[in-house]
Amino acid sequence: MVVSAAACGVLITTLTSCGGQDADKDGARSADAGKSKDKHKAQTVDLKRIPDVGDRLQSQIPANSRQVVAVYGAGKDSADSTVVFYTRTGTTWDKVAGWKAHNGKKGWAADHHEDDKRSPVGVFSLTDAGGVLPDPGALLPYTESASIQAPHYWAKSHWHDFDYVIAIDYNRVKGTAPNDPTRPEGQTKGGSIWLHMDHGSGTSACVSLPKAGMEKLLRTLDPKQHPVIVMGDRAGLQT
Repeated sequence: MVVSAAACGVLITTLTSCGGQDADKDGARSADAGKSKDKHKAQTVDLKRIPDVGDRLQSQIPANSRQVVAVYGAGKDSADSTVVFYTRTGTTWDKVAGWKAHNGKKGWAADHHEDDKRSPVGVFSLTDAGGVLPDPGALLPYTESASIQAPHYWAKSHWHDFDYVIAIDYNRVKGTAPNDPTRPEGQTKGGSIWLHMDHGSGTSACVSLPKAGMEKLLRTLDPKQHPVIVMGDRAGLQT
């Protein structure tokens, strides 16, 4: 954004200095048009709140959380989504990075249940990580284990899904390995919902993103900053 603004500034200056009263008017109009366009660009720094998240879910973000992973689902029944990572400094939020992602094959559910193929809408803490691969420098507690590996009776395109994972604290015990099977709210409420590596299509209920995104989050999410994930389809996030 800074480079674009600077480039526009140079262009406007050049046009203005090229001649006469008409050029000055054209330059002024160009500048005004640029300002108008900038007003409609999505703000990414010094945000007062996480964008496109309604009051209900916004209020569930803990006051001491300074890191938020926001998952914006394309639609209630869509497997496509976008992950955006925000950090807070003082009282404002800044966008750090974003990636194309996927969620449950059938979309999203306000009341997720086992095997519904939908990701749960809500705000959940992020406390534990792990994977088949060695720790890439995670700040969250990291469990390296071959037991996390995707079964090889799955399609080959899915075999590396769990090379890196971050457990989403939905119906699980915090402070345990991501693949700990304990489900405090019962089996029917589902569980084992993770951020994990993307294979290019929808998941059973997890959120998947590219390896670079997983590495960025693993190396940045800090338990001292009380990270959480805010996730859902865009309409569901607004309710």
